[in-house]
Amino acid sequence: MKRIDRSGTLTDQTVRRLHRAILAGELEPGVCYSATALGEQLGVSRTPVREAALQLEHMGLVTIERNRGVRILPATLEHLLQGFELRLMLELPLVERAVHEADETERSAVEQVYERFGEAAARGDDRATLHADRDFHTALLRGAHNDRALTALEDLRTMVLVSGVGTVPTSRSAEECFADHAEVYEAWQRRDAAETRTALGAHIVNTASLLIRQESRRRPEFVENSEGREIDAAERLGWLVI
Repeated sequence: MKRIDRSGTLTDQTVRRLHRAILAGELEPGVCYSATALGEQLGVSRTPVREAALQLEHMGLVTIERNRGVRILPATLEHLLQGFELRLMLELPLVERAVHEADETERSAVEQVYERFGEAAARGDDRATLHADRDFHTALLRGAHNDRALTALEDLRTMVLVSGVGTVPTSRSAEECFADHAEVYEAWQRRDAAETRTALGAHIVNTASLLIRQESRRRPEFVENSEGREIDAAERLGWLVI
């Protein structure tokens, strides 16, 4: 993890840094980390780490174990579904606006990122494909000119890493991941805002469904709601893509 630079409140900085480390998978689900070890990595004492851990526990990302440290919690089904709901709430109207508002520089950036995305997928480079996937979504939305929304979406898109998995290569190949974005890109190229929104919504719901089915094979209880019924991601998220 990147060390704290000591500007501003140490506790607030520590919360942000640990939060991002959890979302990025730098701190592994199920592992218990001592406050001393985390402080050494960040360059701070145990006190701001302990204070940050209390806030992260309130957010449902960690649990504090007395005399042991901070244990990173794996993502729950509800946590993931709420994250995908928020992504749809933000990304769909933003991409529709971006189709209309993006300038030529921003449109060119989308084309360049999409080309890199295809090259990474063709090589079968899973890591590069996942990075290009993220960059493609960011480039698409940049034309909406809302930096705060982009920052929020960065956390939401990486949230699934809290579970320690991604859909590539477990549930789909790099090339299948790239192909799942084709309709989004084609609609964007035609400057068809409504079709871009529809295609992006279908892509996000498909990703949610793949991830949940994948996790259910590893953790059978993952797909059950409080009544013990299996959750259908498409049914749960469908109201947002109508």
